[in-house]
Amino acid sequence: MDRDVILTMRGIEIQFPGVKALDGVDFTLRRGEVHALLGENGAGKSTLIKCLTGVNKMDAGKIELEGKEIRPTNPQNAMDLGISTVFQEINLCDNLSVAENIFIGRQPMKRGQIDWKEINRRSKELLERFHIHIDVTRPLSQFSTAIQQMVSIARAVDVDAKVLILDEPTSSLDNEEVKRLFDVMRSLKAQGMGIIFITHFLDQVFEMSDRMTVLRNGHLIGVYNAGDITKLELVSSMIGKDLDQIFDLKRATQKEGAAMQLQADHIGVPGKVEDISFSQKKGELLGFAGLLGSGRTETAEMIFGVTKTQNGTLVIDGKTVKINEPMDAINHKIAFCPEDRKRDGIIGDLTIRENIALALQARRGMMKPMSRKEQDELADKYIKLLAIATPDAEKKIKELSGGNQQKVILARWMATDPDLLILDEPTRGIDVGAKAEIQRLMLQMCEDGMSIIFISSELDEIIRCSNRIIVMRDGKKAGELSGEGCTQADIMRIIAGEKVGETA
Repeated sequence: MDRDVILTMRGIEIQFPGVKALDGVDFTLRRGEVHALLGENGAGKSTLIKCLTGVNKMDAGKIELEGKEIRPTNPQNAMDLGISTVFQEINLCDNLSVAENIFIGRQPMKRGQIDWKEINRRSKELLERFHIHIDVTRPLSQFSTAIQQMVSIARAVDVDAKVLILDEPTSSLDNEEVKRLFDVMRSLKAQGMGIIFITHFLDQVFEMSDRMTVLRNGHLIGVYNAGDITKLELVSSMIGKDLDQIFDLKRATQKEGAAMQLQADHIGVPGKVEDISFSQKKGELLGFAGLLGSGRTETAEMIFGVTKTQNGTLVIDGKTVKINEPMDAINHKIAFCPEDRKRDGIIGDLTIRENIALALQARRGMMKPMSRKEQDELADKYIKLLAIATPDAEKKIKELSGGNQQKVILARWMATDPDLLILDEPTRGIDVGAKAEIQRLMLQMCEDGMSIIFISSELDEIIRCSNRIIVMRDGKKAGELSGEGCTQADIMRIIAGEKVGETA
């Protein structure tokens, strides 16, 4: 056996009802290596990781850690063996302190009592390795999602793991926090830890990875050294198509003389968004760009009534309206797909059918319940229209991949036949193929006359899809650009406080 190899998975097979999730997949991880595990949603990445962490039971195959065969029975057992995982969804206890979360289940003791002084000291030192200086005695709930993610990573690092699995660890981090994480990953790599890195950010894959394994439809497609494959070749390997086929997109044509859909005049909520004004025509795709915390999401939440506007006026279809709660927005034919689909979008234990029917049923009211036949027809229609990968509509939505969950949320709101659809980070954490499908769907809906507000941290897709772009900074509108001919540099200059081109 190669002494550099720390983990070997051979011939892994897992069968779920109606689908073979993994079909003879091999995977090898070396000491001191960052190994990217890549593929579209539904390719088998999560299934392979769940197999390694004891969540899924193998139907066939063998796992060896440091040359010895292992069969993890659950995540705690895997951790005891030296396999630690940080999942995309933060699985900590936000009512406990930061320090308690880091040491839960393995608290140092002194004279038969938990040594809180030692726990707090070690937690503070550990987080300082990430350049995070916070009061570790405060409840985790008092900190941002990004800090919570870093706490989760810190806990995983501190258990003396031989293998560290990072599942979309950067999805909630800003650029500076990503740099800190990468510094820690390089340090762990230098100490000989093997790191499995799952991400949809291909720039990060090429920056951090030594090797890449690509899965597609439960099969191993290839293993590549980072220097031996281009980004285009990697994407083609993941999708099974040429990149031009994937992103053959053309932004919706803004129709001349289109009526005004929405006018926001000096709306705001003190401390969140200060005095923002903008307008949007029917059939227009209006992009919102800016850094995390710039006010993009807060603006969307005001329009949908999640946050009540305290200043200014909203005009919809030429009429001044008051939107005090989401039901008001729904009645004005506004729909909203939120940024955090796990927390605010899906109801995991309900079926696809039930999740799709939710918004339409809410608009009808509980005195006019949808029949089971109506629900079935609605679900079947959108499963076909959006190509949602599922054997049937009765599958629980939590069992779907991230991209397919996003499609179900889209279906829910499309079923209400909205005039204005607000999409907050609709492509975050999903693969390139699903991302292209959702972008194509957005553009088609605009061509058909729907207005879309599109919020994204990925500037290339904002530019590619938007007719106009509102750039936010510090809770204010910092500028406005035409999507056509706009560059990422233009947007970044506005974010930095410079005036560019058509900046208003």
